[in-house]
Amino acid sequence: MARDDKWACGGWDNGECVGTPYCPPRCPRFSDRESVQGLVRPHEPTDTDALVEMYLGLAPSDRTMGLPPATESRLRRWLGRFIDEGWSLVAEIDSTIVGHTGATPGDAAAPHMVVFVADEAQGRGIGSELVRHLVAHASERNHDALTLTVDADNDAAVSVYDNVGFDVVEQMDGELEMQLSLDRPLVERLQRPPAER
Repeated sequence: MARDDKWACGGWDNGECVGTPYCPPRCPRFSDRESVQGLVRPHEPTDTDALVEMYLGLAPSDRTMGLPPATESRLRRWLGRFIDEGWSLVAEIDSTIVGHTGATPGDAAAPHMVVFVADEAQGRGIGSELVRHLVAHASERNHDALTLTVDADNDAAVSVYDNVGFDVVEQMDGELEMQLSLDRPLVERLQRPPAER
């Protein structure tokens, strides 16, 4: 069985899909702004090499507040935290990982989250889709909220988080701490099957 088959049903015309009891919290299939199909699925330990490659390929301007780490050894330790202490998801297009999002610690009421997209896949809505998946999965895991820290000058990221519903809870030295309450209407909207969106 191909990896994609494990996480997604066949076919991409999901306009009539009403979901099943076996579906994850959000349909794993998506189309980006260029109508390229992708898949969001849980991060597995075997993804580490591909994620390290994606992160090492990021431009220096994509790094903020020391994340993602800039060296391979630090990247591997950082990614290991998502497996050992938290949880995360990856976005794939044509079996290539193009995005990563996660939350730590996994047992916190309001874990801290991150989201990064490969340079060649930025500006296509993949980061927004990853955030939607993170919210749907966080609710399924019984978190009350998600927290993040973002550079106040990163207008694109702040806009994505603001559009999802994150609120600024603290402003400090050029950084914003934002939080999203996982209230039911938002989560229910994000967890609807494709035909109901």
